[in-house]
Amino acid sequence: MLSLIKPGSLMKQGFANYENVTRSCGVLLNKTYVTQSEDPKKNIVYIDGVRTPFLTSGTNYKNLMAHDLAREAMLGLRKKIGIPKEVYDYIIYGTVMQEVRTSNIGREAALAAGYSEHTPAHTVTMACISSNQAITTGMGLISLGVYDVILAGGVEFMSDIPIRHSRRMRNFMLQLNKAKSVPQKLALLSTIRPGHFVPDLPSVAEFSTGETMGHSGDRLAAAFGVSRAEQDEYALRSHTLAAKAQQQGNLTDVIPVKVPGVEKVINKDNGIRVSSMQQLSKLKPAFVKPYGTVTAANASFLTDGASAGLIMTEAKAKQLGLVPKAYLRQFTYVSQDPVDQLLLGPAYAIPKILDKTKLTLKDIGVWEVHEAFAAQILSNLKAMDSDQFAQKYMNRSSKVGVPDLSKWNSWGGSLSLGHPFAATGIRLATHTANRLIKEDQQFGLIAACAAGGQGVAMLMERYPGAKV
Repeated sequence: MLSLIKPGSLMKQGFANYENVTRSCGVLLNKTYVTQSEDPKKNIVYIDGVRTPFLTSGTNYKNLMAHDLAREAMLGLRKKIGIPKEVYDYIIYGTVMQEVRTSNIGREAALAAGYSEHTPAHTVTMACISSNQAITTGMGLISLGVYDVILAGGVEFMSDIPIRHSRRMRNFMLQLNKAKSVPQKLALLSTIRPGHFVPDLPSVAEFSTGETMGHSGDRLAAAFGVSRAEQDEYALRSHTLAAKAQQQGNLTDVIPVKVPGVEKVINKDNGIRVSSMQQLSKLKPAFVKPYGTVTAANASFLTDGASAGLIMTEAKAKQLGLVPKAYLRQFTYVSQDPVDQLLLGPAYAIPKILDKTKLTLKDIGVWEVHEAFAAQILSNLKAMDSDQFAQKYMNRSSKVGVPDLSKWNSWGGSLSLGHPFAATGIRLATHTANRLIKEDQQFGLIAACAAGGQGVAMLMERYPGAKV
């Protein structure tokens, strides 16, 4: 595997570099989980999850709406699970780039997908971990006994992001709407200038810092001494593993989608590109030019897609005759400095959830970690392997260490499969559950970074008798 991320090879130099640069630029299936309840009413299970194929924005989904993709995911889940629509107690759905006409897209998509009009729904947003938030919000409601069966999911549609009129034009139009007489309207029209017509374009940037995530990735790479070659190597790994998983039929969470005007049924992700190190090395920096190391190939791409997953109590699953895929055991959220540590969520969240569950790195048989950038993944691994980073920033006496990378994102990740912001959390959960079964492992750990310097970690445990 990558020489950069071999245990024990990392960190004194890397940590010192971080300090200098940041401001200037498997276990056997017999381990008892510490908080497992003998009461099936208290155990929360993950039944299954689905997603539309993740497509590069501007391709076959381009004439649809986010609402259409969300409907397809919810409809696909209903068909796959096969329980009556009235059984669903509540729906929680994530989105980031919100379409004004469907502001509560969870409710609108559920109605369009044929769910009961008596099933309430709300929409959440937490950047790239929005559907993780949908899952854990559902876990909270189930734990309190409010509901038994909850659909969680998320959607992102980057082919048609909302573009607003400029602030000047919006103010002008509001005043024009309030004008009661023709003279008043004419007087307002006489004040209009060319600058009114300049659109207010959205930006994938931090509101608090004004910096794009790509710039943060470049700075993090420089800070931790992650080279361009190492990033390209990791990106190639992601695409190679995704292509293999696709060819071997492991991506069973993907449901077919028929798009009006598109001749063929869409049934697979279209962003997987197995290249070569030589080809990758020719690409120019995408953000910090000309010296940056983050390129279009070692960064996740703008993606359209939607996902949906079903969670409930273990008791309810037994009552319905369903065999879950996994227990949802624990979760935690973290946040840190959005300037220098924007993308280090996994490095903070992973040790926190291991401590909560009294598990170690060696106990984790499946790792599913969101790949925003190769630089982000490699920097997090270096941070986890640093005693100095642990002591200075995490109040720990020693480093966490490096996970077994043979168990890390073995079906590819966001760099290759795609990253529709709010849909990725469910994809991570479903791949974790399916890999636990396929790879005969007990515990799986999900982790992701998100805008605002936030992050999440979740622990899943394989359900006895589960099948893909």
